[in-house]
Amino acid sequence: MKFLDQAKVHIKSGDGGSGCSSFRREKYIEFGGPDGGDGGRGGHVIAECVDGLNTLIDYRYQQHFKAKTGRPGAGQQKSGASGEDIVLKLPVGTQVLDETRETIIADMVQIGQKIVLATGGDGGFGNLRYKTSTNRAPHKSLPGWPGVEKSIWLRLKLIADAGLIGLPNAGKSTLLSTVTRAKPKIADYPFTTLHPNLGVVGFLDNEFVIADIPGLIEGAHQGSGLGTRFLGHIERCSVLLHLIDVNQKDPIHAYKTVRQELEAYGSDLKHKNEIIGITKVDTLKQNDAKKIHFLLSKFTKKPVFLLSSSAHLGLKDVLSHLSQEIQKKQSLIKRESHQIKEHQGWSPY
Repeated sequence: MKFLDQAKVHIKSGDGGSGCSSFRREKYIEFGGPDGGDGGRGGHVIAECVDGLNTLIDYRYQQHFKAKTGRPGAGQQKSGASGEDIVLKLPVGTQVLDETRETIIADMVQIGQKIVLATGGDGGFGNLRYKTSTNRAPHKSLPGWPGVEKSIWLRLKLIADAGLIGLPNAGKSTLLSTVTRAKPKIADYPFTTLHPNLGVVGFLDNEFVIADIPGLIEGAHQGSGLGTRFLGHIERCSVLLHLIDVNQKDPIHAYKTVRQELEAYGSDLKHKNEIIGITKVDTLKQNDAKKIHFLLSKFTKKPVFLLSSSAHLGLKDVLSHLSQEIQKKQSLIKRESHQIKEHQGWSPY
């Protein structure tokens, strides 16, 4: 399935049904009076977060969504039926933004979460509503109110436990294909990966999701290379695995380049837990790899691992460390959530 992480769609809620102007007409009832019913409400446009989706590809081929119009009222005080709602099914992690892409309307992070994006128009009143003590036979009725029409943007930010970052051709896709069943495109040239990939790691009794995003280059936060579009995919990660090619002429400069882009992008990416992985160590002498390991450990003061995906070197150690960091983060989130619930339920009375 082709990956698509943003799409623009046009939505319109249903118009309300018209009210009815009608009078009671029965044998032997000379002055039946007004009995026109109200029109039905127009259908809503609803966004729903569902399981089993990981792309917005469905919205490439259909961009217009219109809910049904409410049914008109009828005589004998019959109100019209409401119009049928239309539901946009979205993958977990989708953000709904306004047309300018500056305001977030909704952030869909839980399966089953629903939000009304456009409310259907109210139905018009029938003439029964306008009967008064002085106006016993009103002919007035109203048309239904129009629905809401607007354009919105859908932007998917993958929800993964760990994110792979690094310069192009640092070995991210190779690592993902080795430790998971994901099958990303792998080649020895930059920007082989053009869209994010997800894989599930089964380590001991734990499972966690890794996201591989396209390589970052200098100026990525301003849109250079594949730009800010993919930096958003690591905003929700608990920990980052920063991969650096052991054959880089200046590994520290490579590390600083990516870190500067994370800091410039914002969204607290610079504060996320980070693990350093030096990749392709099987292509270099062991002593040379250890020197690079020492330099990066001293400079970053973070956990550094020597890795080789093709030779399966250091993978268990780095996966163990990732698993521990993810479990710590999940425990912290659960504890904070529990404290919030306790605080909300607390009462001095």
